[in-house]
Amino acid sequence: MVKAQKSHPDRFPRIITCPNEMVALSMADGYARLTSKPQCVIVHVDVGTQALSSAVHNASCGRAPILIFAGLSPYTIEGEHVGSRTEYIHWIQDVPDQQSIVRQYCRYSGEIKTGKNVKQIVNRALTFAKSDPQGPVYLCAAREVMGMEIEPYSVNQDFWSPVAPAALNPKAIETIAHDLASAQSPLVVTGYSGRNHAAVPELVRLADSIPGLRVLDCAGSDMSFPADHPGWLSMRYGVHDAIRTADVILVISADVCWIPTQCKPRDDAIIHHVDVDPLKIQMPVFYIPARSRHRTEAATALAQLNAHLGATSDLQTHLTSEAVQQRKDVLRKEYDARLATIRELAQPAADGTFNTSYLVSRVRHHCPADNTIFVIEAVTNSGFVADQIQATRPGSWINCGGGGLGWSGGGALGVKLAAEREGGGGAGKKGSFVCQIVGDGTFLFSVPGSVYWISARYGIPVLTVVLNNRGWNAPRQSLLLVHPDGAAAASTNEDIHISFAPTPDYSGIAKAAAGGKLYAGIAGRVEELETVLAEAVKSVQNGVSAVVDAHLDGPQGKYGGGKAALVG
Repeated sequence: MVKAQKSHPDRFPRIITCPNEMVALSMADGYARLTSKPQCVIVHVDVGTQALSSAVHNASCGRAPILIFAGLSPYTIEGEHVGSRTEYIHWIQDVPDQQSIVRQYCRYSGEIKTGKNVKQIVNRALTFAKSDPQGPVYLCAAREVMGMEIEPYSVNQDFWSPVAPAALNPKAIETIAHDLASAQSPLVVTGYSGRNHAAVPELVRLADSIPGLRVLDCAGSDMSFPADHPGWLSMRYGVHDAIRTADVILVISADVCWIPTQCKPRDDAIIHHVDVDPLKIQMPVFYIPARSRHRTEAATALAQLNAHLGATSDLQTHLTSEAVQQRKDVLRKEYDARLATIRELAQPAADGTFNTSYLVSRVRHHCPADNTIFVIEAVTNSGFVADQIQATRPGSWINCGGGGLGWSGGGALGVKLAAEREGGGGAGKKGSFVCQIVGDGTFLFSVPGSVYWISARYGIPVLTVVLNNRGWNAPRQSLLLVHPDGAAAASTNEDIHISFAPTPDYSGIAKAAAGGKLYAGIAGRVEELETVLAEAVKSVQNGVSAVVDAHLDGPQGKYGGGKAALVG
């Protein structure tokens, strides 16, 4: 490593030291999400692999192309090779199957057994990582292998391209286009189609071509459909009236399109499923009542459907008829009513406290309007956040995609680093402003001691807004869905042990980790919130991270002794 850095400084990868493995993988995840360029994470043998924690799950569910490399304990004891065992830990870290720790989350796992084909093995792993469905890959090697002396050799990188995306067959194009055009209430359900920024304008084009078409985001993983389009239904986790009423549904790039115990399509609905992984091969139980299933990338499929709609005269005649065109007026009225409801929710309480909707509306107001990327891990508040952010630019909204809480700390750093170095594709100009919105429990899961040390050391400024509602609210929602009249339903958060009151000093934790080089703000009332947000945004624009501890529904039970405070 040292030799390569000196001999090839212009080609050697930039290395970021991360004092926690989950943060390292989450950071690589955020970078890869924005750019679709694989990143590499290096960890220490079995224990480092275990310490990747839920970040491996997130990268897998979120389809982030990442190469994870780990060492193996040396396999010789008596000095047979360079690299034989020399330390106590080489015995206790020698496990029977190190790859099995993460294998089920990876697109490929393997061991480098000789230095003579190391380039081919790495390229094979990266081919898996970059091919749909993208995701993490894992390689490991013992110290003896890493210490081998070999003759220099090269490989032709042109031979290691990812698998090209598949396309819809002609019959599928005709059937899906006809069903959507003929529908009375057509609906698209998506989750991560916007990962490919080219898919966003194609989905807009489809919605413009089919009057009355609505688009529901069921995951919030990426900005898949702009909020300024009248067909926008925002983001909901698998529950929406549009699912119940639609007569034709195109499910495209979605993992959990609806939750049948809570909401499902009508029995006579025609459903088509388009996905890079329609079988969900890593989910033991998955099925939807689709008439057809197609293994196809979203941008490719949407472009095919749009071309067919535009070139088919009988479909054009139908879609441009007066009766069908009238659906545009209905859609616009529904959209205007939806925005009015969203605005009504963003009102402060009479006593000067605020809820999530008001808070996020003010965050959106203070952040740069045309150059902010939102990194979201708001859990139970995600729908409210999506309603108020109303993202419109590809790449301007990135959510975890998985269920391993704590992704957004490192994820925000990775997104910011990508924006600084590469501009982040369609997300904005090079050096976009990055705002992380995270729940309080999730903030603790993100390992802030590592996140904000990295931020300060490497000059990666981000704004973090902590939604402080005094603990974990997701478990309460889960129990109410199963036992709405049970004993726990009437219990307090303290009774069921999900309360954090009195809460930690979240912004203070971050400031300590950054060695004091961080703006720390706390606000529980409207007047303090305006000052704190303005100062926090200014701090980030000046190159210093900021953390705002936002006391939802008032400061009671939260750090500060029930009194709003500023700590600059």
